[in-house]
Amino acid sequence: MFQRRENEPEYALLNDPTSEEKNRYGLPIEKSHEGEALFGQSLNINGDESVSENPNRYKQHGFFFNADNCIACHACESACSEKNDNPAHISFRSVGFVEGGTYPAYQRMNISMACNHCDDPVCLKGCPTRAYTKFAEYGAVLQDPDICFGCGYCTWVCPYNAPQLDPVKGQVSKCNMCVDRLEVGLKPACVSACLGKALDFGVIENIPEGREQAKVSIPGFPDPEITHPNIRFEQKATPPRDMTRVDSTALKYHQDDKAGLFKPELDPKHGFKRSWNLKRLLGSHENAHIAFTLSVQAVMGAFVLLALAGPLGLAAIVDFKESSAFLPALLVLFALMGLGLFKLNMHLGKPHRFYRGFYNLKHSPVSREIAGVSAFFAGLAGYTLFNFFDSPLAVLAQKGAALLALSGVVLGGYFMYKLYRIKARPFWDHWQTATTFSGTGLVLGALLLMLVALLRGSLTSELATLLSLSVVLGLLLEGVGLLAHGRDLKAAHSEGAASFYEQITTYGYPYWLRNGLLAASVVLALSMAFGGLSNVWTLSALTLMTVSSAIVGRALFYVLVIPTTMPGAFFWRNQGFVEHAREVGLADMPQVGVAYERHHGFKLAELLQTIRTTSVKEKWAQLKRVITG
Repeated sequence: MFQRRENEPEYALLNDPTSEEKNRYGLPIEKSHEGEALFGQSLNINGDESVSENPNRYKQHGFFFNADNCIACHACESACSEKNDNPAHISFRSVGFVEGGTYPAYQRMNISMACNHCDDPVCLKGCPTRAYTKFAEYGAVLQDPDICFGCGYCTWVCPYNAPQLDPVKGQVSKCNMCVDRLEVGLKPACVSACLGKALDFGVIENIPEGREQAKVSIPGFPDPEITHPNIRFEQKATPPRDMTRVDSTALKYHQDDKAGLFKPELDPKHGFKRSWNLKRLLGSHENAHIAFTLSVQAVMGAFVLLALAGPLGLAAIVDFKESSAFLPALLVLFALMGLGLFKLNMHLGKPHRFYRGFYNLKHSPVSREIAGVSAFFAGLAGYTLFNFFDSPLAVLAQKGAALLALSGVVLGGYFMYKLYRIKARPFWDHWQTATTFSGTGLVLGALLLMLVALLRGSLTSELATLLSLSVVLGLLLEGVGLLAHGRDLKAAHSEGAASFYEQITTYGYPYWLRNGLLAASVVLALSMAFGGLSNVWTLSALTLMTVSSAIVGRALFYVLVIPTTMPGAFFWRNQGFVEHAREVGLADMPQVGVAYERHHGFKLAELLQTIRTTSVKEKWAQLKRVITG
């Protein structure tokens, strides 16, 4: 247990003699229930079974931030990192700022933010490993890094950038509310270290002494309705109508007179020049997700065409299933599916803990997607295996495997889409995600069958026409979604507007390349379907264009998303600076606060870094560390 000093100053002590019964969202502040004897249980911090005598132990606590008092000294960050023994590139609490106005009335507002221990913690619901727990004690949302296997989904869904994915260890950790200090009557370390009394802490809805306001939002703070965070603000100084971010995010915050709140708006701070940026586009952290989603959707699309050919009366595909190309097609689907799953698993910080992905089927769309895709893979494996036998029992078993695989398509495909409908990521939170995923499956699945049929000499004109029309349908489905997506983002009052801006500027040329390839693919597929142009050359050209379009489009899907994170500073919490530091080698200096991605899923990045070392001995030593983990 945390050892309390005898001479603790008064400002570091918890002091809440009274409290409200409910918070402003109508939820009870008291987290225990009569008759459950929760006061006989303990958090067991560091194995200590003692129970605190704090009368408010089972009430929801939260932070109070006075924006007028914060001077951005970063003492809160330092105290937090020292208390939790964090490396230089990890900080549970961070200080950013926004600016606005014109000289001489120019105003800067600093924002200190950590985990808000929300009433509706989306990190807890999203985590597939159940590494998160919301305790009755203090209402703290705690996370166990040892249970985490490093998928990073909690960092996607949290609007406040509270969970921190360590690129070195490959696991997530976060603010723990300093519950060990709370147990001995002390406020969290960050609060006790604050020089200007900008930070305070106590039972939620209690306004600290000397304060008057308890707002739920200030400029730069994401929509509190997403999670109902347990933080309250005071800001008496009247800010300008427009407050801009100083980090690389193309956003500002404009005051909505009707709502009285500041809402995100586009701030085109980089101009409107188009660029390629292929290195950043195709070398992103999410390349494993690109490989996984494209391969799995292609295999699912092909299997659906094969499995439903009979019920849908698709005679050309029924004939294909009776040809010599059917078994090779199944083997190709099985191999491609295995490759996609392998790439996804190796993307984890702890690939050997992959089985923990099934732990949170009750809440997590990631767990449900994993279950659905696994069911599909098992069904596909059985369907392929039983194809080698010709007995009535094998035929019956193959039908059962097909039903399992189709149920996996429905379940896995739906939750593959559902896990991206994240309120904290407006670029993904659109129905276009569904049309893109389903369209890609139809396009790549039909092409896969055409290629196998062509190589096996089983591509009839009827089959080529049918599969070409499937490609056209998939491309049109994706195109309609993209048009609606662009229209809605362009007019959005959210981070989605900044994503659209980055799409037409920073990645402007890849964006138009993808669009051009989509349009050209539709024309070529139509000519193959109705013009009798199905041959090895046209099919090769169509494959090259559609696969290139799919890869570029999926890379844009991941690299363009701008989350509803808190504003950063010029260097700290600035994604632009992080990328710059890794490119030029500044990340080699720990004091910069940037680290290379070195955990198991990113060994290639560390291998490339060995080029920077000057000594052959150092190179071998570093290579040995990478290989041995």
